[in-house]
Amino acid sequence: MTDYIELNCVVEPLNPGVDILIAELSEVGFDSFVETEIGVLAYIKSELFNPDLVSALEIFNNPLFTVTFSFNEVENQNWNAVWESNYSPVNIDNRCVIKAPFHSQPFEAQYQIEIEPKMSFGTAHHETTASIIRLMLDLDFKGKTVLDMGAGTGILAILASMMGASEIVAIDNDHWAYENHVENNQRNHISNCEVILGDATSIPNKQFDIVLANINRNILLQDMHHYAKVMRAQSIIIFSGFYQGFDLDAITQKASELGLKFEKNTVLNNWTAAVFSKI
Repeated sequence: MTDYIELNCVVEPLNPGVDILIAELSEVGFDSFVETEIGVLAYIKSELFNPDLVSALEIFNNPLFTVTFSFNEVENQNWNAVWESNYSPVNIDNRCVIKAPFHSQPFEAQYQIEIEPKMSFGTAHHETTASIIRLMLDLDFKGKTVLDMGAGTGILAILASMMGASEIVAIDNDHWAYENHVENNQRNHISNCEVILGDATSIPNKQFDIVLANINRNILLQDMHHYAKVMRAQSIIIFSGFYQGFDLDAITQKASELGLKFEKNTVLNNWTAAVFSKI
């Protein structure tokens, strides 16, 4: 029996077309995505698939983008092979490696995270996750309390634990991501990370030393006051999931209104990650 439909999309231009397409596909039931060199592979449970809803997406009527797609059934027995063929290990500056159980080659990085590459965002292949990891590697996590918003597979939370964090709360509103994160905690022997299925309203009433928020510009602007509320004085927050330029300006302005001071940012393929501290 077929479990999922795979939608193979060709997008021009890729940036920001792929991100817009993923956002619109999410609204019609697609729950998993793999970015490719020409577009994106999107997945949806077969019983939820409606090609008419896909054809009616706004991006198809946007003259700034050209999107074509085809779809096929993904048989249950081939599912793992599909993901393995699309997943390669990620090496961040020879300091942190994110790999899968089927990667047998040796690595010498200090931090080695093993995840099962299922259908959750956050495999470190995307520029936003890789950028946050680079910024994290330059921070001191020893004994710190950490909040990870939009946690996905749990890579950032797992790294925080490996770097010495005392307590981590990780939150994601996607049920698949939640289950994958719990499994990845176990796989990496992480015992000090509480995984919560929810959104910004699910943040526990406690204070954090470091907040990680890799989501998207609109959600960050909408929920930033929730993050600022649970930050201690002089605590750090790293934002990502948006572009250099106008997006960063909007994030910086909102952060300033909430008493968050811009410290620095990094840019990778026009995606940016920015560090702020609480005044």
